[in-house]
Amino acid sequence: MATMESLIGLVNRIQRACTVLGDHGGEGMSLWEALPSVAVVGGQSSGKSSVLESVVGRDFLPRGSGIVTRRPLVLQLHKTEGGAEYAEFLHAPRKKFTDFASVRREIEEETDRITGKTKQISNIPIHLSIYSPNVVNLTLIDLPGLTKVAVEGQPETIVQDIENMVRSYVEKPNSIILAISPANQDIATSDAIKLAREVDPTGERTFGVLTKLDLMDKGTNALDVLEGRAYRLQHPWVGIVNRSQADINKNVNMIAARRKEQEYFESSPEYGHLAHKMGSQYLAKLLSQHLELVIRQKIPSIIALINKTIDELNAELDRIGRPIGADGGAQLYTILEMCRAFDRVFKEHLDGGRPGGDRIYSVFDNQLPAALKKLPLDRHLSLNNVKKVIMEADGYQPHLIAPEQGYRRLIDGSLGYFKGPAEASIDAVHFVLKELVRKSIAETQELKRFPSLQSDIAAAANDALERFRDESRKTVLRLVEMESTYLTVEFFRKLQMEPERNPKEPPNPSGQNLDRYSDMHLRRIGSNVTAYVKMVLESLKNSIPKAIVFCQVLQAKRALLNQFYAHVGRREKEQLGKMLDEDPGLMQRREQIAKRLELYKSARDEIDSVAWK
Repeated sequence: MATMESLIGLVNRIQRACTVLGDHGGEGMSLWEALPSVAVVGGQSSGKSSVLESVVGRDFLPRGSGIVTRRPLVLQLHKTEGGAEYAEFLHAPRKKFTDFASVRREIEEETDRITGKTKQISNIPIHLSIYSPNVVNLTLIDLPGLTKVAVEGQPETIVQDIENMVRSYVEKPNSIILAISPANQDIATSDAIKLAREVDPTGERTFGVLTKLDLMDKGTNALDVLEGRAYRLQHPWVGIVNRSQADINKNVNMIAARRKEQEYFESSPEYGHLAHKMGSQYLAKLLSQHLELVIRQKIPSIIALINKTIDELNAELDRIGRPIGADGGAQLYTILEMCRAFDRVFKEHLDGGRPGGDRIYSVFDNQLPAALKKLPLDRHLSLNNVKKVIMEADGYQPHLIAPEQGYRRLIDGSLGYFKGPAEASIDAVHFVLKELVRKSIAETQELKRFPSLQSDIAAAANDALERFRDESRKTVLRLVEMESTYLTVEFFRKLQMEPERNPKEPPNPSGQNLDRYSDMHLRRIGSNVTAYVKMVLESLKNSIPKAIVFCQVLQAKRALLNQFYAHVGRREKEQLGKMLDEDPGLMQRREQIAKRLELYKSARDEIDSVAWK
């Protein structure tokens, strides 16, 4: 099994690492909160500082009136085998303090660094480690003294602020409460006991400490409290006799004060039978043993929390993206991976895995046919316009058999109207593709961390779509122009080109040109042209979408970023780095997560190596 020293030392190391990362405890569930610790609670002037100094055996805490402890002090005691005593602060890790008067000044200065030279409080702890052969392995958290009234220079909320801070520490289920009360006051009015009763009504986590036993009125004693009759706890009460003000003024050292304390209990007629369970040294050993026991009991839940948090941190790192290598190859690989991720999302939109691609089909199925139906073919092939075109095409020489030039002009004019709907379909598909690019960039989770790369990909994709649109326009307009350039001869050979005659009228073989511009003849021409144009229209309704899909949609699927890839491959490392310029807030968040992940993994490894030895 692990030794008490190794378990408590392990908790001390993890707590210090948590504090470096900004996990101060007292602010919700975290690894710091999951680690058992002893929170020292008491009202102002309850003797709280004297108890801590007695446990340490050194005079090192700031003293004065009002609120002296304005930041939590995490006091970690390390028992050494001989050697000189010294102290270290987490905020000054390379400096050893052998003069404990300097420790007091450092606490005061570090407190002022956060709170200023005011009477404000802060929940950011000061970490102090003391190495000495005269201590037991123990971690104590000294909290600001509870008060009932704000004094001059303090905000009106100070009373509630202090209680909220203290409560945030002691209400955690892994917190051991060291409730300090002066013996010369009624225990029913004790601030520490009142708060402990609220957060630990069964008394399972509370150790009661009674100070100033030597200052009680003559003829009175505290046996009812110390023997658990006045207020019962699951753990025994411990009495403490602090140094008197005269001893403090005379600089009586703490080792002599401990001896004097033990002599007081052993010689006291009231407390002599309890002497072996009284005093600061007994309190320190009692707390150390209990802390070790609680740590051992909590190890499974601590490991469970660590594993759960590691999984959550890894998942968050995957979500926001892992760090990128600094070399150009790693940067280029990252850019290409981001592009491929975007390309997958874009293709999903086109192929139906995501919404949007169906809008392209809607262009062909609804927009293009509707536009073709609205073409002004009736006006173009009206009787008057047919006559006008035919006569203009004949010129000074009327056509002899069939007005071929007139036919060609009428057909060419009719097919010219097709260009408008064709180009509108090209533009509509282009805008759908552009919108899908925008949506795909927004939906590509891997790209969210790189705003510059998002812009570069969007620009490259839109440039490619412009090229595809230009090529599509050329192809589609060629399809229309080809229909005008070469007419389907077979269609006209099957037509009866003679003008219709009234069967009652006798034939007039010698006067065939008399009716060349008759209404009936012109209607037949208009009807023939309309039939031909409709045939071409049905063909183009199928070939235009095919050309658009081939030139725009298929090219977007195949080669949307081809030029971008070639361009990126020629860029220098510095240019690649600019493309991967991340949001500073995101980079800071990733760094914080990485540090926390390292802490939790290290804590798990240390617990595994220590806990079951």
